[in-house]
Amino acid sequence: MASNRMLRFVNLERQTPEKRDAESRKDDFGEIYREFAADRAAEQAGRCSQCGVPYCQTHCPLHNNIPDWLRLTAEGRLREAYDVAQMTNTFPEICGRICPQDRLCEGNCVIEQSGHGTVTIGAVEKYITDTAFENGWVDPIKPRAERSESVGIIGAGPGGLAAADMLRRAGVQVTVYDRYDRAGGLLSYGIPGFKLEKDIVERRNAQLAEGGVDFALGTEVGRDISFEEIRAEHHAVIIATGVYKSRELDEPNAQAPGVVRAIDYLTASSKKYFGDDVVEFDSGELNADGKRVVVIGGGDTAMDCVRTAVRQGAKSVKCLYRRDRANMPGSQREVANAEEEGVEFVWLTAPGGFEVDLRVTEVTGDSEAAQGSPVRGVKVQKMRLGEPDATGRQRPEIIDGADYVEDADLVIKALGFEPEDLPALWDQPELEVTRWGTVKADFQTHETQMEGVYAVGDIVRGASLVVWAIRDGRECAEAILEKFAAQSATVAAE
Repeated sequence: MASNRMLRFVNLERQTPEKRDAESRKDDFGEIYREFAADRAAEQAGRCSQCGVPYCQTHCPLHNNIPDWLRLTAEGRLREAYDVAQMTNTFPEICGRICPQDRLCEGNCVIEQSGHGTVTIGAVEKYITDTAFENGWVDPIKPRAERSESVGIIGAGPGGLAAADMLRRAGVQVTVYDRYDRAGGLLSYGIPGFKLEKDIVERRNAQLAEGGVDFALGTEVGRDISFEEIRAEHHAVIIATGVYKSRELDEPNAQAPGVVRAIDYLTASSKKYFGDDVVEFDSGELNADGKRVVVIGGGDTAMDCVRTAVRQGAKSVKCLYRRDRANMPGSQREVANAEEEGVEFVWLTAPGGFEVDLRVTEVTGDSEAAQGSPVRGVKVQKMRLGEPDATGRQRPEIIDGADYVEDADLVIKALGFEPEDLPALWDQPELEVTRWGTVKADFQTHETQMEGVYAVGDIVRGASLVVWAIRDGRECAEAILEKFAAQSATVAAE
């Protein structure tokens, strides 16, 4: 009986897909987790308790029907499992790889709370979708009828692509504008291959293009085309630019050569992964090979940087974070992976400046900083956790007199991202933004104060998760389709 395949968490332990050993995976950018075998995926899916109130589903931003596709997987009904998974998620194969399941679905699994170990939801989701692609179950985009309305989407990241997929399936004419030469946004250029191999992203990009989505790549709004031109061309516009402006440090020598932004470093690495010519990488400017690398930050971007540096052949890799391990924002799973690969975490530390090469002047014999001197170390301030701040987290405080210098040839600033000043860049002062610079948009329809202009993803939320961007894109597409339907009904009534 099918019921016998479920509720097996009491006598079956949690198991994740086999992980490649640290020494072998340090030499390449391939994904570190192997695929589940069919019987193992079914076995782990069968551990689901099928609870009446599935907290895994509640805590998934997309509210995926997780218990349903776990049950179908346990019963060997994989095609049906995929059909259920893709009903609520445009890119389940991507979420299965990069979602922080430990903070979302798996972290809120009922059997995890009861001490039996969570169901490996992410690994099963990845397995289902990869199996669907292998067997040709992933339906191409074939609208039943073409529509006259068109939508312009600015940004080819997950939010923009999720909206493009839904709109195109409804027959809407869609053009996606992006400054990069490939679609995908951070999926292509920010997230390293060891977490998300790039052929996975390119496969979805190809599906969208084959389904009739037009891509205007290498097109920067405000430089190559104006925002007004895009508005005039389309019935609706979606702003899905993400946030790419890096937070900076106001410390001595923070602009010295060798002190680089995480986005520049990861983009150069990804372009090299694609086989592009990357001058900054080949020159060594954005290449960790043979260097003592220090990464500043404790989020997922910092984890991507430290693990990339290991694969580039860094002499040593250290990560400075101003709070302790329990209070870092990045995935604990990623921290563990990084430690296995040789990364050293230096908790409760913050940069107080940077040391650069010094030269001795011929006239006086005194040492002075040479112009353009490369970085040679980070002045580290030791911290302790004090009273909680407004968010409830303990505030880091500097310990006086405990400073020291951490040797470094390459320092990567992974301090988070902020929105660009779109009203100024696009000459659109009427585009309303918050005090943080994010675009103001309705939380349900995602429409801004400008008629027919919508905004989704990080440009509204601030730096957030891919899964939230996908949700925003899908919700926005639904709102636009409803508005088009209402407009058509009004015209027909007249």
